[in-house]
Amino acid sequence: MRESCNFSKKANTVKQSSADLKLTQAELNEDKMSEECGVFGIFNADGESSAAELTYLGLIALQHRGQESAGICANHQGKFNLHKSMGLVESAFEKEDIRKLKGEMAIGHVRYSTSGSSKLANAQPILINSIKGDLALAHNGNLANGAELRNNLEQNGSIFHSTLDTEVIAHLVARSFEDDIVEALIQSLHQLKGGFSLVAMTKDELVAIRDPRGFRPLSIGKLDNSYIVASESCAFDIIGAEFVRDVAPGEVVVIDKDGIKSRRYTGENGTSLCVFEYIYFARPDSNIAGQNVLLARKEMGKQLAREMDVDADIVVPVPDSGIAAALGFAEESGIPYAQGILRNRYMGRTFIQPTQEIRDLKVRLKLSPIKEIIEGKKVILIDDSIVRGTTSKQIIGRIKEAGAKEVHMAISSPPVEHPCYFGLDTSRRQELIASSNSVEEISESIGADSLHYLSQAGMLKSIKTEVELGFCTACFDGDYPIDSRYLSEED
Repeated sequence: MRESCNFSKKANTVKQSSADLKLTQAELNEDKMSEECGVFGIFNADGESSAAELTYLGLIALQHRGQESAGICANHQGKFNLHKSMGLVESAFEKEDIRKLKGEMAIGHVRYSTSGSSKLANAQPILINSIKGDLALAHNGNLANGAELRNNLEQNGSIFHSTLDTEVIAHLVARSFEDDIVEALIQSLHQLKGGFSLVAMTKDELVAIRDPRGFRPLSIGKLDNSYIVASESCAFDIIGAEFVRDVAPGEVVVIDKDGIKSRRYTGENGTSLCVFEYIYFARPDSNIAGQNVLLARKEMGKQLAREMDVDADIVVPVPDSGIAAALGFAEESGIPYAQGILRNRYMGRTFIQPTQEIRDLKVRLKLSPIKEIIEGKKVILIDDSIVRGTTSKQIIGRIKEAGAKEVHMAISSPPVEHPCYFGLDTSRRQELIASSNSVEEISESIGADSLHYLSQAGMLKSIKTEVELGFCTACFDGDYPIDSRYLSEED
């Protein structure tokens, strides 16, 4: 098995510069949970736009799920061509790059690293060549037993070129006794523990797979005679496709010239959809399991207002993550909503020397309180979560500098007390401020006059899916839905 890809000169240039200027993971996250990535695939693109062009647009819609690298692999009559690069989708691809990616089928990926460092070798999709045939893979999630599988494979002669869980899956496929590559992929799934949604491409087929508990979302759409799979339904909207349905937990969907074939590769064990998709990860215009994300967040804000009793003059969101909940809070409480903080939308990740002075200035550059709105007011500040507490402290400090009389922080989710092993960026408990501090201690640490969290029951009550689902809430309550022997914190 080997990885085969056609990298542009520009891609290698980006790799060198990003390595020199890379900030630490915590600095990039700026005190927010981060998802690992987004996946997209299209079969039988037969309109004016090529599969690669539509995939490019789909990845732009999924950009919020990963900003470190982007890649597209196109399939033209069984011949694969892959381009991937560091950075945002629009900077990763020039017009000429897309033009070279000919074909009627393609898969794409945007990445944020929760496991594996930020470098070009860890960009996806990955392309493998084996005696079974060519296979392109794009993966969203995290294998709880990935390190164990990698170690066993290396002891048996496998050579890895990246630190990706995706490459672990590729080696399992190559070593399978199944001759058919799709059957080999399905056989490899039985060895995986954790959360994953996979999009794969053979010379004739597009394959979509979701882990048995459905930790990570994956949906199917249709555009004329083309079928599409994507991490979120917002990727369908951008290209004018219609949502068809979600891929079910434990389901393998194979799309070829004869249409869609579906099968389960495992028995039903209950679902564990990551509840943070509704709290923060997914785009507000996406629908997951029939529940619009923005409306769920707004309802969380309403529920938070029902659970709180604080005298205040205005409700102010932390943009953009707190806006929907703040609107719901204001509507339910009758306290006026005010856009008291302006977000600088032209300030991305500052790849400059990460001195302490620059770290302190980053929030000032990104978020600016409006003094005329805040001065002399008792403020309820709404955000979706507190992970490390660093950014909340700086925002509250700035609001008080602008003259706020009081600042009461309200969070539209419960305290994040436990690490995640299924695709989020919190695999070390000591990073989480709520893991070792009471609500009162956190409030004092971030400088708030009071701190209020939405109850777990209130959070779950706010999510109204079309089908009955179970949610993974392990980051709040420590109730992990897989065997504990696969859970270990990163060094």
